[in-house]
Amino acid sequence: MSCWKWKRSRIVILLLCLLVLLSGCWAGYCQTLLASRMLRLHVIANSDTDSDQQLKLEVRDAVLRQCQQLLEDSASISSARETLSEHMDALAQVGSAVVREQGFQYPVAVSMEYTDFPSINYGDFALPAGDYQALRVVIGSGEGHNWWCVLFPSLCLSPASELSETAMAKGLTEEDFALMTQDGTGYELRFRCIEIWEDLIGQLKRPNS
Repeated sequence: MSCWKWKRSRIVILLLCLLVLLSGCWAGYCQTLLASRMLRLHVIANSDTDSDQQLKLEVRDAVLRQCQQLLEDSASISSARETLSEHMDALAQVGSAVVREQGFQYPVAVSMEYTDFPSINYGDFALPAGDYQALRVVIGSGEGHNWWCVLFPSLCLSPASELSETAMAKGLTEEDFALMTQDGTGYELRFRCIEIWEDLIGQLKRPNS
């Protein structure tokens, strides 16, 4: 290979790497904005036995119904956070009541915290990996598989035909919705850029061994 061809190959590789980094930086910024405008629900089962996994779904349904009532008049993410923070004990009691009704004695802990979620495709929309604030419901020892979705705006409970209307009414932007619903492999490529960017940031933050 001639010196010029070798240099040209290096330039092309460097430009591609730069493009990936810039795309990851921008996509990561978009993900951060998206995460700041939503709350997720994270329900964790006591274990992976069939009975505990079924119990998880029963608790999920009861907590979701209660949250829907509490958040019915919440028009902003700040209002939703405040409302849920004021009713965490009540939500824990709702979950505990279901546990007792099903014949178990597991405690139910409810908290609001930031959680690292993986990328996930819900069918009608998808969400990139990243840190999201979530209402976290832990049943018993919390060692089983978990369930998560979007609590506010209530996207996972909205019909596909109403997703855009629900999202915009509760504070998401057109750019947010485009990131979540772009057809084809568009959002998958963006999500992969986010993952590459997050991996790079994580490696840079690690202390030298």
